[in-house]
Amino acid sequence: MSEQQKMNWLSGGGEAGDLIRSKDWSKTPLGPIEEWPQSLRTAVSLCLSSTFPILIAWGPEDIQIYNDAYRPICGPKHPEAIGQNFKICWATALPVVGDAFDRAHEGEGTYIRDQRMFLDRYGYLEEAFMTFSFSPIGVESGEVGGVFHPISETTDKVLGARRTAVLRDVSAAIAKSLSIEELCEALTQRYESMELDLPFVMFYQLNGNKLQRMGIAGLSSDSRMAPQLIDLGNVELGNTEGWPFDKAMQSSTITTVNNLQERFGDEPSGPYPEAPSSALMLPIMVVGSERPFGFLIAGVSARRALDTEYSDFYALLSNAVSTAVANVVAYQHEQRKAEELAEIDRAKTAFFSNVSHEFRTPLTLMVGPLEDALADSDEP
Repeated sequence: MSEQQKMNWLSGGGEAGDLIRSKDWSKTPLGPIEEWPQSLRTAVSLCLSSTFPILIAWGPEDIQIYNDAYRPICGPKHPEAIGQNFKICWATALPVVGDAFDRAHEGEGTYIRDQRMFLDRYGYLEEAFMTFSFSPIGVESGEVGGVFHPISETTDKVLGARRTAVLRDVSAAIAKSLSIEELCEALTQRYESMELDLPFVMFYQLNGNKLQRMGIAGLSSDSRMAPQLIDLGNVELGNTEGWPFDKAMQSSTITTVNNLQERFGDEPSGPYPEAPSSALMLPIMVVGSERPFGFLIAGVSARRALDTEYSDFYALLSNAVSTAVANVVAYQHEQRKAEELAEIDRAKTAFFSNVSHEFRTPLTLMVGPLEDALADSDEP
């Protein structure tokens, strides 16, 4: 049998297949590819031919081999991840998956759905969710030679459901508000349920040329990031310290603010040890007004990138708060109209009461003589 025929089991597999064929495996614990046991060859062949993301961790050193479908899960770790020790490559995930992985080495398979973990794929600890299994791969001796690891990333699905629940809960709570104070209280009371996506939130109301902080959650009340009052007349254009309200007022659109540590220093907030480095300034607009009613400032999770889905979440949050504020403004306008009508009614009542009193005395003085004159039969 020719060498090419001997290697038919390693055919195909796209880019991952090419990398496996071209890699010098003699420099790894697996040894030359020609000497791999049949059980490993079968597992790799199955892995490469599959369109589902699959990884194989083989031997005592857990050397990993994976297919093209698995590459997106690796992110920038690919292609160096091929041939690496699984536990070294995915060290940050071991606190939640390590036990199940070790049990697979002992012959026990596991299946885990939507497991939350933190991966260092893009230069920071990223919150991610995975559905996967660990299955033992038997070798010719009957022992476990490696772990078969099909996996599917469900991050978008889980985060989408979580953020939808946050928006639904917040929208329902603030919709009942009859004042800005009530709205801010309802918003901050739900901080614990939304801190994973909103590490901090602040609400500022614009009064004239000043912004008054009305609500805060996730930051201490004396934080440098949360001044009680901001005089826009004293904010310099292009200021690199503090919040860029000048830019936000001019655009009346969502403003992204990066490098929070450079602007405010290290201000702890949110559920993670590392502080958020970015935040969004969401203008709160009311129909009929060209200027924002105020701003909702919301932090960006330190463990999630601000991708399109995340940005859409902030836009929907801005719309929900704007709608609730518009309802509050409309309610307060109706209340003022009702109070003005009541005041007019009270003024009318007082006026007619006074008029009645003023006329009562002279009329009383006139009634007596008139009755006497009418009672005098000698007068026509």
